[in-house]
Amino acid sequence: MNYTQSLYTCLIAVMVMAACGSPTEETETPSPYFTADEDQGGLNLGSGLQAYVVAEDLGRGRHLAVNENGDIYMNLREATEEGGIVALRDTDGDGRADDIQYFGDFGGTGMAFYKGNLYASNDSTVFRFTFSGDNLIPDNATAPDTIVSGLPVQTSHAVKPFTFDEQGHMYVNVGAPSNACQEQDRTQGSPAMDPCPLLERHGGIWRFDAEETGQTQLEHGYRFSTGIRNAVALDYNAADGHVYVVQHGRDMLHGLFPDMYTEEESAEQPAEEMFRLSDGANFGWPYCYYDPSQDKRVTAPEYGGDREQAERCEGTEGPVMTFPAHWAPNDLLFYTGDQLPETYKGTALVAFHGSWNRAPLEQKGYFVAAVPFENGAPTGTHEAFAEGFAGVETIEAPSDAKHRPTGIAQAPDGTVLISDSVSGKIWRVFYQEDETMAMK
Repeated sequence: MNYTQSLYTCLIAVMVMAACGSPTEETETPSPYFTADEDQGGLNLGSGLQAYVVAEDLGRGRHLAVNENGDIYMNLREATEEGGIVALRDTDGDGRADDIQYFGDFGGTGMAFYKGNLYASNDSTVFRFTFSGDNLIPDNATAPDTIVSGLPVQTSHAVKPFTFDEQGHMYVNVGAPSNACQEQDRTQGSPAMDPCPLLERHGGIWRFDAEETGQTQLEHGYRFSTGIRNAVALDYNAADGHVYVVQHGRDMLHGLFPDMYTEEESAEQPAEEMFRLSDGANFGWPYCYYDPSQDKRVTAPEYGGDREQAERCEGTEGPVMTFPAHWAPNDLLFYTGDQLPETYKGTALVAFHGSWNRAPLEQKGYFVAAVPFENGAPTGTHEAFAEGFAGVETIEAPSDAKHRPTGIAQAPDGTVLISDSVSGKIWRVFYQEDETMAMK
Protein backbone atom coordinates (compact mmCIF):
# COMPACT_ATOMS: atom_id res chain seq x y z
CA MET A 1 0.00 0.00 0.00
CA ASN A 2 1.47 3.36 -1.01
CA TYR A 3 1.34 6.56 1.07
CA THR A 4 -1.77 7.92 -0.67
CA GLN A 5 -3.72 4.69 -0.18
CA SER A 6 -2.66 4.50 3.48
CA LEU A 7 -3.75 8.11 4.14
CA TYR A 8 -7.10 7.44 2.44
CA THR A 9 -7.70 4.36 4.59
CA CYS A 10 -6.95 6.30 7.76
CA LEU A 11 -9.31 9.12 6.77
CA ILE A 12 -12.12 6.65 6.15
CA ALA A 13 -11.55 5.09 9.59
CA VAL A 14 -11.65 8.50 11.27
CA MET A 15 -14.88 9.38 9.47
CA VAL A 16 -16.52 6.11 10.53
CA MET A 17 -15.44 6.66 14.14
CA ALA A 18 -16.88 10.21 14.09
CA ALA A 19 -20.17 9.08 12.62
CA CYS A 20 -20.72 5.95 14.67
CA GLY A 21 -18.94 6.83 17.88
CA SER A 22 -16.27 4.97 19.71
CA PRO A 23 -17.31 1.57 21.10
CA THR A 24 -16.24 2.82 24.51
CA GLU A 25 -18.37 5.98 24.45
CA GLU A 26 -21.19 6.24 27.01
CA THR A 27 -23.74 6.64 24.21
CA GLU A 28 -23.34 2.95 23.40
CA THR A 29 -24.64 2.00 26.85
CA PRO A 30 -27.96 3.58 27.86
CA SER A 31 -27.74 5.66 31.01
CA PRO A 32 -29.24 3.77 33.94
CA TYR A 33 -31.12 6.96 34.75
CA PHE A 34 -33.21 6.42 31.63
CA THR A 35 -33.55 2.66 31.79
CA ALA A 36 -37.16 1.61 32.31
CA ASP A 37 -38.27 -1.30 34.42
CA GLU A 38 -39.02 -4.34 32.28
CA ASP A 39 -42.70 -4.03 33.15
CA GLN A 40 -42.67 -0.19 33.05
CA GLY A 41 -43.33 -0.21 36.78
CA GLY A 42 -46.62 -1.95 36.07
CA LEU A 43 -47.93 0.99 34.04
CA ASN A 44 -49.36 1.36 30.56
CA LEU A 45 -48.03 4.55 29.01
CA GLY A 46 -48.54 6.87 26.09
CA SER A 47 -46.46 6.51 22.94
CA GLY A 48 -42.73 6.79 23.58
CA LEU A 49 -43.15 7.12 27.36
CA GLN A 50 -41.35 4.78 29.72
CA ALA A 51 -41.28 4.40 33.49
CA TYR A 52 -39.56 2.87 36.46
CA VAL A 53 -40.19 2.75 40.19
CA VAL A 54 -38.14 5.29 42.15
CA ALA A 55 -39.10 3.86 45.55
CA GLU A 56 -41.99 1.99 47.16
CA ASP A 57 -43.61 1.11 50.49
CA LEU A 58 -42.99 4.62 51.77
CA GLY A 59 -46.37 5.23 53.43
CA ARG A 60 -49.68 6.54 52.07
CA GLY A 61 -48.39 9.14 49.64
CA ARG A 62 -50.10 12.37 48.68
CA HIS A 63 -48.57 15.32 46.82
CA LEU A 64 -44.95 15.52 45.69
CA ALA A 65 -42.32 18.23 45.28
CA VAL A 66 -38.84 18.11 43.73
CA ASN A 67 -35.91 20.30 44.72
CA GLU A 68 -33.58 21.91 42.18
CA ASN A 69 -30.96 19.22 42.88
CA GLY A 70 -33.45 16.42 42.15
CA ASP A 71 -34.26 15.45 45.75
CA ILE A 72 -37.87 14.26 46.03
CA TYR A 73 -40.26 14.99 48.89
CA MET A 74 -43.66 13.39 49.48
CA ASN A 75 -46.29 14.32 52.03
CA LEU A 76 -47.92 11.35 53.75
CA ARG A 77 -51.61 11.32 54.58
CA GLU A 78 -50.81 10.14 58.09
CA ALA A 79 -47.48 10.46 59.82
CA THR A 80 -45.70 7.19 60.52
CA GLU A 81 -43.44 6.51 63.48
CA GLU A 82 -40.60 7.82 61.35
CA GLY A 83 -42.31 11.04 60.28
CA GLY A 84 -44.94 12.62 58.06
CA ILE A 85 -42.76 13.70 55.13
CA VAL A 86 -40.44 11.37 53.27
CA ALA A 87 -37.27 12.70 51.60
CA LEU A 88 -35.60 10.73 48.83
CA ARG A 89 -32.21 11.14 47.18
CA ASP A 90 -30.48 9.28 44.36
CA THR A 91 -26.78 9.07 45.26
CA ASP A 92 -25.53 6.77 42.48
CA GLY A 93 -27.15 8.35 39.42
CA ASP A 94 -29.55 5.60 38.44
CA GLY A 95 -32.68 7.64 39.15
CA ARG A 96 -33.81 5.37 41.96
CA ALA A 97 -33.80 6.56 45.56
CA ASP A 98 -31.18 4.96 47.77
CA ASP A 99 -31.11 7.53 50.57
CA ILE A 100 -34.58 7.67 52.17
CA GLN A 101 -35.25 9.66 55.33
CA TYR A 102 -38.32 10.95 57.18
CA PHE A 103 -39.02 14.13 59.12
CA GLY A 104 -41.96 16.15 60.45
CA ASP A 105 -44.55 15.13 63.00
CA PHE A 106 -47.66 15.68 60.84
CA GLY A 107 -49.24 14.21 57.76
CA GLY A 108 -51.19 16.03 55.08
CA THR A 109 -51.49 16.56 51.35
CA GLY A 110 -50.12 19.84 50.00
CA MET A 111 -46.47 20.04 49.01
CA ALA A 112 -44.47 22.38 46.75
CA PHE A 113 -41.20 24.29 46.48
CA TYR A 114 -41.30 28.08 46.36
CA LYS A 115 -38.14 30.19 46.15
CA GLY A 116 -36.01 27.27 47.30
CA ASN A 117 -38.12 26.49 50.36
CA LEU A 118 -40.35 23.47 50.87
CA TYR A 119 -43.97 24.18 51.77
CA ALA A 120 -46.19 21.43 53.21
CA SER A 121 -49.68 21.39 54.68
CA ASN A 122 -51.72 19.34 57.07
CA ASP A 123 -55.49 19.81 57.45
CA SER A 124 -55.25 23.19 59.22
CA THR A 125 -51.81 24.71 58.58
CA VAL A 126 -49.30 25.49 55.84
CA PHE A 127 -45.67 25.16 56.97
CA ARG A 128 -42.36 26.19 55.38
CA PHE A 129 -39.09 24.27 55.62
CA THR A 130 -35.74 25.87 54.78
CA PHE A 131 -32.45 24.36 53.65
CA SER A 132 -28.79 25.23 53.74
CA GLY A 133 -26.20 23.75 51.45
CA ASP A 134 -27.07 20.43 49.88
CA ASN A 135 -28.79 18.92 52.90
CA LEU A 136 -31.55 16.40 52.27
CA ILE A 137 -33.32 17.17 55.54
CA PRO A 138 -34.32 20.83 56.13
CA ASP A 139 -32.58 22.84 58.82
CA ASN A 140 -35.84 23.51 60.67
CA ALA A 141 -37.28 20.01 60.29
CA THR A 142 -38.50 19.94 63.88
CA ALA A 143 -39.73 23.57 63.99
CA PRO A 144 -40.88 24.75 60.54
CA ASP A 145 -42.14 28.27 59.90
CA THR A 146 -45.92 28.64 60.10
CA ILE A 147 -47.16 30.51 57.05
CA VAL A 148 -50.92 30.03 57.53
CA SER A 149 -52.75 28.51 60.50
CA GLY A 150 -56.33 28.39 61.66
CA LEU A 151 -57.73 26.78 58.52
CA PRO A 152 -60.92 24.90 59.44
CA VAL A 153 -60.49 21.32 60.63
CA GLN A 154 -63.25 19.09 59.32
CA THR A 155 -64.11 15.43 58.94
CA SER A 156 -64.67 15.46 55.17
CA HIS A 157 -62.82 17.25 52.37
CA ALA A 158 -60.29 18.23 55.00
CA VAL A 159 -57.09 18.51 52.96
CA LYS A 160 -55.52 21.90 52.26
CA PRO A 161 -53.46 21.66 49.05
CA PHE A 162 -52.02 24.85 47.57
CA THR A 163 -50.15 26.45 44.70
CA PHE A 164 -48.25 29.69 43.99
CA ASP A 165 -48.47 32.34 41.28
CA GLU A 166 -45.68 34.60 40.00
CA GLN A 167 -46.83 37.65 41.98
CA GLY A 168 -46.03 36.34 45.45
CA HIS A 169 -49.41 34.80 46.29
CA MET A 170 -50.28 31.37 47.66
CA TYR A 171 -53.69 29.85 46.89
CA VAL A 172 -55.14 27.32 49.35
CA ASN A 173 -58.10 25.01 48.83
CA VAL A 174 -60.65 24.94 51.66
CA GLY A 175 -63.09 22.21 50.73
CA ALA A 176 -66.69 22.14 51.89
CA PRO A 177 -67.37 19.59 54.65
CA SER A 178 -70.59 18.64 52.91
CA ASN A 179 -72.06 16.98 49.88
CA ALA A 180 -74.75 19.55 49.01
CA CYS A 181 -75.07 21.83 52.07
CA GLN A 182 -78.04 20.00 53.64
CA GLU A 183 -78.88 20.56 57.29
CA GLN A 184 -78.07 16.89 57.85
CA ASP A 185 -75.40 15.93 55.34
CA ARG A 186 -76.15 13.10 52.91
CA THR A 187 -79.56 12.48 54.51
CA GLN A 188 -82.62 11.88 52.34
CA GLY A 189 -85.30 14.48 53.02
CA SER A 190 -83.04 16.86 54.93
CA PRO A 191 -83.55 20.41 53.61
CA ALA A 192 -80.78 22.45 52.07
CA MET A 193 -79.43 25.49 53.87
CA ASP A 194 -80.18 28.54 51.76
CA PRO A 195 -78.04 30.55 51.57
CA CYS A 196 -75.33 28.01 52.32
CA PRO A 197 -73.41 29.27 55.39
CA LEU A 198 -70.46 26.99 54.66
CA LEU A 199 -69.36 29.31 51.86
CA GLU A 200 -68.21 31.87 54.40
CA ARG A 201 -65.11 29.80 55.20
CA HIS A 202 -65.32 26.74 52.93
CA GLY A 203 -66.05 25.75 49.37
CA GLY A 204 -63.47 27.90 47.63
CA ILE A 205 -59.88 28.99 47.13
CA TRP A 206 -58.33 31.47 49.58
CA ARG A 207 -55.33 33.66 48.69
CA PHE A 208 -52.48 34.53 51.07
CA ASP A 209 -49.06 36.13 50.97
CA ALA A 210 -46.64 33.40 49.92
CA GLU A 211 -43.87 34.31 52.38
CA GLU A 212 -45.37 36.14 55.36
CA THR A 213 -45.45 34.06 58.53
CA GLY A 214 -48.24 34.02 61.10
CA GLN A 215 -51.20 34.45 58.77
CA THR A 216 -54.69 33.10 59.52
CA GLN A 217 -57.67 32.58 57.25
CA LEU A 218 -59.96 34.91 59.19
CA GLU A 219 -57.49 37.78 59.52
CA HIS A 220 -55.37 37.57 56.40
CA GLY A 221 -57.11 35.22 53.96
CA TYR A 222 -58.81 36.58 50.85
CA ARG A 223 -61.57 34.49 49.30
CA PHE A 224 -60.38 34.51 45.71
CA SER A 225 -62.96 32.16 44.12
CA THR A 226 -66.01 30.45 45.60
CA GLY A 227 -68.62 27.80 44.79
CA ILE A 228 -65.99 25.03 44.57
CA ARG A 229 -66.97 21.92 46.52
CA ASN A 230 -63.45 20.56 46.91
CA ALA A 231 -60.35 21.09 44.74
CA VAL A 232 -57.50 18.79 45.71
CA ALA A 233 -56.05 19.29 42.22
CA LEU A 234 -54.78 22.81 41.59
CA ASP A 235 -51.84 24.43 39.80
CA TYR A 236 -50.73 27.76 38.40
CA ASN A 237 -50.50 27.96 34.61
CA ALA A 238 -47.66 30.32 33.76
CA ALA A 239 -48.74 30.34 30.11
CA ASP A 240 -51.79 32.47 30.85
CA GLY A 241 -51.23 33.61 34.45
CA HIS A 242 -54.22 31.82 35.98
CA VAL A 243 -54.68 29.21 38.69
CA TYR A 244 -56.66 26.17 37.56
CA VAL A 245 -58.43 23.59 39.68
CA VAL A 246 -60.31 20.36 39.02
CA GLN A 247 -63.26 19.93 41.35
CA HIS A 248 -64.59 16.84 43.08
CA GLY A 249 -68.25 16.88 42.06
CA ARG A 250 -71.14 16.09 44.38
CA ASP A 251 -72.48 12.58 45.12
CA MET A 252 -75.69 10.68 45.82
CA LEU A 253 -78.19 12.06 43.32
CA HIS A 254 -80.03 8.71 43.32
CA GLY A 255 -79.53 8.06 47.03
CA LEU A 256 -81.08 11.39 47.98
CA PHE A 257 -83.61 11.69 45.14
CA PRO A 258 -84.46 8.14 43.98
CA ASP A 259 -87.60 9.32 42.18
CA MET A 260 -85.61 11.72 40.00
CA TYR A 261 -82.44 9.76 39.19
CA THR A 262 -81.70 6.11 38.48
CA GLU A 263 -78.61 4.49 39.95
CA GLU A 264 -76.97 4.57 36.52
CA GLU A 265 -77.72 8.26 36.07
CA SER A 266 -76.31 9.01 39.50
CA ALA A 267 -73.15 7.10 38.59
CA GLU A 268 -72.67 9.27 35.49
CA GLN A 269 -73.53 12.64 37.07
CA PRO A 270 -72.30 15.23 37.76
CA ALA A 271 -69.21 15.84 35.66
CA GLU A 272 -65.88 16.61 37.30
CA GLU A 273 -65.17 20.21 36.24
CA MET A 274 -61.93 22.04 35.49
CA PHE A 275 -62.06 25.74 36.38
CA ARG A 276 -59.87 28.67 35.44
CA LEU A 277 -59.95 30.85 38.54
CA SER A 278 -60.39 34.60 38.57
CA ASP A 279 -60.86 37.12 41.34
CA GLY A 280 -64.44 36.90 42.60
CA ALA A 281 -65.51 34.03 40.37
CA ASN A 282 -68.37 31.80 41.54
CA PHE A 283 -68.57 28.25 40.21
CA GLY A 284 -71.97 27.32 41.55
CA TRP A 285 -71.66 24.81 44.40
CA PRO A 286 -73.92 23.85 46.18
CA TYR A 287 -76.72 25.42 44.17
CA CYS A 288 -75.75 23.84 40.86
CA TYR A 289 -74.08 20.83 39.29
CA TYR A 290 -72.91 20.05 35.76
CA ASP A 291 -75.02 17.55 33.81
CA PRO A 292 -72.81 16.00 31.11
CA SER A 293 -75.79 14.46 29.32
CA GLN A 294 -77.09 17.99 28.61
CA ASP A 295 -73.65 19.63 28.54
CA LYS A 296 -74.80 22.35 30.92
CA ARG A 297 -74.97 23.37 34.55
CA VAL A 298 -78.39 22.91 36.20
CA THR A 299 -79.94 23.75 39.58
CA ALA A 300 -79.35 21.10 42.24
CA PRO A 301 -82.45 19.20 43.39
CA GLU A 302 -81.88 20.36 46.98
CA TYR A 303 -82.50 23.89 45.72
CA GLY A 304 -85.61 23.16 43.68
CA GLY A 305 -83.95 21.83 40.55
CA ASP A 306 -85.98 19.64 38.19
CA ARG A 307 -83.01 18.47 36.07
CA GLU A 308 -83.80 21.12 33.43
CA GLN A 309 -84.02 24.61 34.91
CA ALA A 310 -80.86 26.51 35.79
CA GLU A 311 -82.05 29.70 37.50
CA ARG A 312 -79.69 29.33 40.45
CA CYS A 313 -76.75 28.98 38.06
CA GLU A 314 -77.07 32.37 36.42
CA GLY A 315 -73.90 34.39 36.86
CA THR A 316 -71.72 31.40 37.67
CA GLU A 317 -68.52 30.74 35.73
CA GLY A 318 -68.54 27.68 33.49
CA PRO A 319 -65.84 25.01 33.32
CA VAL A 320 -63.09 25.09 30.71
CA MET A 321 -63.38 21.31 30.47
CA THR A 322 -65.30 18.46 32.06
CA PHE A 323 -64.48 14.83 32.84
CA PRO A 324 -66.72 11.86 33.62
CA ALA A 325 -68.34 11.67 37.03
CA HIS A 326 -66.67 10.59 40.26
CA TRP A 327 -63.15 10.10 38.91
CA ALA A 328 -61.75 12.02 41.92
CA PRO A 329 -59.13 14.44 40.54
CA ASN A 330 -56.37 14.71 43.16
CA ASP A 331 -53.56 16.64 41.50
CA LEU A 332 -52.89 18.90 38.53
CA LEU A 333 -49.62 19.80 36.80
CA PHE A 334 -49.02 22.07 33.83
CA TYR A 335 -46.00 20.56 32.11
CA THR A 336 -43.26 23.08 31.23
CA GLY A 337 -40.24 20.83 30.74
CA ASP A 338 -38.22 19.75 27.72
CA GLN A 339 -37.66 16.04 28.37
CA LEU A 340 -41.04 14.98 27.00
CA PRO A 341 -41.88 15.74 23.35
CA GLU A 342 -42.75 19.33 22.43
CA THR A 343 -46.41 18.37 22.10
CA TYR A 344 -46.56 18.01 25.90
CA LYS A 345 -45.42 21.59 26.53
CA GLY A 346 -48.26 23.37 28.31
CA THR A 347 -50.28 20.17 28.71
CA ALA A 348 -52.30 19.72 31.90
CA LEU A 349 -51.65 16.39 33.60
CA VAL A 350 -54.45 15.33 35.96
CA ALA A 351 -54.11 12.52 38.50
CA PHE A 352 -57.46 10.79 38.99
CA HIS A 353 -57.44 8.99 42.31
CA GLY A 354 -60.43 6.82 41.38
CA SER A 355 -64.09 6.61 42.27
CA TRP A 356 -65.96 4.87 45.05
CA ASN A 357 -69.56 5.73 44.16
CA ARG A 358 -70.27 4.64 40.60
CA ALA A 359 -72.13 1.48 41.59
CA PRO A 360 -73.79 -0.43 40.03
CA LEU A 361 -71.33 0.53 37.29
CA GLU A 362 -67.63 -0.29 37.39
CA GLN A 363 -65.48 2.22 39.28
CA LYS A 364 -63.42 4.53 37.09
CA GLY A 365 -60.44 6.87 37.25
CA TYR A 366 -57.20 5.40 38.65
CA PHE A 367 -55.03 6.94 35.92
CA VAL A 368 -53.24 10.13 34.86
CA ALA A 369 -54.79 12.07 31.99
CA ALA A 370 -53.13 14.50 29.60
CA VAL A 371 -55.12 17.55 28.44
CA PRO A 372 -53.47 19.60 25.64
CA PHE A 373 -53.70 23.35 26.29
CA GLU A 374 -53.30 26.40 24.08
CA ASN A 375 -54.00 30.05 24.88
CA GLY A 376 -55.60 29.23 28.21
CA ALA A 377 -58.00 26.60 26.95
CA PRO A 378 -57.94 22.86 26.28
CA THR A 379 -57.50 22.08 22.59
CA GLY A 380 -59.25 18.73 22.63
CA THR A 381 -60.35 15.84 24.76
CA HIS A 382 -58.14 14.21 27.34
CA GLU A 383 -56.01 11.16 26.60
CA ALA A 384 -54.27 8.64 28.82
CA PHE A 385 -50.79 9.62 29.98
CA ALA A 386 -50.30 6.73 32.41
CA GLU A 387 -52.68 3.86 33.22
CA GLY A 388 -52.54 0.53 35.03
CA PHE A 389 -52.09 1.80 38.59
CA ALA A 390 -54.97 -0.30 39.92
CA GLY A 391 -53.32 -3.51 38.69
CA VAL A 392 -56.65 -5.23 38.09
CA GLU A 393 -58.99 -5.45 35.11
CA THR A 394 -62.23 -4.62 36.93
CA ILE A 395 -62.52 -2.31 39.92
CA GLU A 396 -65.64 -2.98 41.95
CA ALA A 397 -64.41 -0.99 44.94
CA PRO A 398 -61.37 1.19 45.74
CA SER A 399 -59.94 -1.58 47.92
CA ASP A 400 -59.49 -3.65 44.74
CA ALA A 401 -56.85 -1.19 43.49
CA LYS A 402 -53.22 -2.02 44.28
CA HIS A 403 -52.23 1.61 43.67
CA ARG A 404 -54.06 4.92 43.21
CA PRO A 405 -52.31 7.94 41.61
CA THR A 406 -52.48 10.96 43.89
CA GLY A 407 -49.63 13.39 43.26
CA ILE A 408 -47.74 14.63 40.18
CA ALA A 409 -44.53 16.66 40.09
CA GLN A 410 -42.10 17.78 37.42
CA ALA A 411 -38.43 17.17 38.11
CA PRO A 412 -35.80 19.75 37.05
CA ASP A 413 -34.77 17.51 34.16
CA GLY A 414 -38.34 17.46 32.80
CA THR A 415 -39.25 13.93 33.84
CA VAL A 416 -42.57 13.42 35.62
CA LEU A 417 -43.02 11.82 39.04
CA ILE A 418 -46.28 10.21 40.20
CA SER A 419 -47.15 9.14 43.74
CA ASP A 420 -49.47 6.45 45.08
CA SER A 421 -51.77 6.67 48.10
CA VAL A 422 -52.14 2.96 48.85
CA SER A 423 -48.64 1.81 49.79
CA GLY A 424 -46.51 4.80 48.89
CA LYS A 425 -44.97 4.08 45.51
CA ILE A 426 -43.28 6.69 43.29
CA TRP A 427 -42.81 6.30 39.54
CA ARG A 428 -40.65 8.34 37.18
CA VAL A 429 -42.02 8.74 33.65
CA PHE A 430 -39.69 9.82 30.84
CA TYR A 431 -39.60 9.87 27.07
CA GLN A 432 -37.29 7.73 24.99
CA GLU A 433 -37.74 7.42 21.26
CA ASP A 434 -38.24 3.87 20.05
CA GLU A 435 -35.05 2.73 18.29
CA THR A 436 -36.92 1.02 15.45
CA MET A 437 -38.87 4.21 14.74
CA ALA A 438 -35.76 6.38 14.96
CA MET A 439 -34.02 4.29 12.28
CA LYS A 440 -36.84 4.79 9.76
